[in-house]
Amino acid sequence: MAKGISRYYWWCQVGGWSFLGLTMLFFAHTFEQKVSVIYLWRTVTVIMAGIISTHLLREFIKKMNWLSPPIEKILPKLIIAVIITTLVFILFQMSVYQVFNLYEQHENRIKPDFITRLLANVLDRGLYILPWTLIYYFYHYIDKSRKQQVDTLKMEALVKELELKTIKSHINPHFIFNALNSIRALIDENPNRARTAITELSNILRSSMQAEKMETVSFEKELNIVKDYLALEHIRFEDRLKVEYDIDEETLDQPIPPMMLQTLVENAIKHGISKQVNGGRVKIISDFKDDYHELVIQNTGYLNGSLYDDGFGLTSTKNRLQLLFGDKANFDIREISGNTVEATVLIPIVV
Repeated sequence: MAKGISRYYWWCQVGGWSFLGLTMLFFAHTFEQKVSVIYLWRTVTVIMAGIISTHLLREFIKKMNWLSPPIEKILPKLIIAVIITTLVFILFQMSVYQVFNLYEQHENRIKPDFITRLLANVLDRGLYILPWTLIYYFYHYIDKSRKQQVDTLKMEALVKELELKTIKSHINPHFIFNALNSIRALIDENPNRARTAITELSNILRSSMQAEKMETVSFEKELNIVKDYLALEHIRFEDRLKVEYDIDEETLDQPIPPMMLQTLVENAIKHGISKQVNGGRVKIISDFKDDYHELVIQNTGYLNGSLYDDGFGLTSTKNRLQLLFGDKANFDIREISGNTVEATVLIPIVV
């Protein structure tokens, strides 16, 4: 990478100063109608002086680390560096002119002193160094901004991954705790059914461990986990728990966050069914609505403020949808028909 950047820099250096030299030759030919051999060598000298002086300026800027601080902090120092670079440019140019006698005939007749020629060229050659400096800083400003954007995106992706892992690490213990409670209630009164429940739990855990490695799973796979979970809960609630499904089979291959549906169903049972003396109904609906995959979980019960609003299950659902789909996904929970709570998830359709 460093070699590629260095090669690119030298191409720009040689190309830029050569373009300036060709421009000088063009204007000399256009307005003076001739280009002498001496003028050609003077042009080559300008090109070489420009490359050498600005390269020294670049190395000095890098050594002093002037690219990192804000430009306003090092501006006075940079102005002095530009002036010194201009003097180096002119001294190199005048030295070559003097050694190889590259003065035109009319210049030989005038023969101004060294200081006069030096000052006469400061403003003229300074107009070469100043644009070079501005271009150099502008390039690095753009490059720095681009790298900052890339670093920001990488950091956001890392934070997103860590947040998802954190949420998942809370979901599985939360689920296991409730499932074990269901099995514990069966051990004394119905050991055979408890053994069956343990088998079902092992199936659920196997699926959830595989799902934890992925950001999304198919709705069909998630639905199978939920059915196993509801089978466990049915052992505990018996006839107090009724389950209904209204599933469009075309939605089965749509991706959803793993354990999300199970978390919402668990929330419906914990805050809804378990609070009702006579139990109630849990209904899972999956269908397409406009450009979204709509998941609806209905349960008998009431929306009792903080029990739903501040619960980990609902908070994790909102956070995971936001992390995975941004503003394209939506989650809402509300009370309908007086004794039914409805949680709705809208996820963009994946074709």
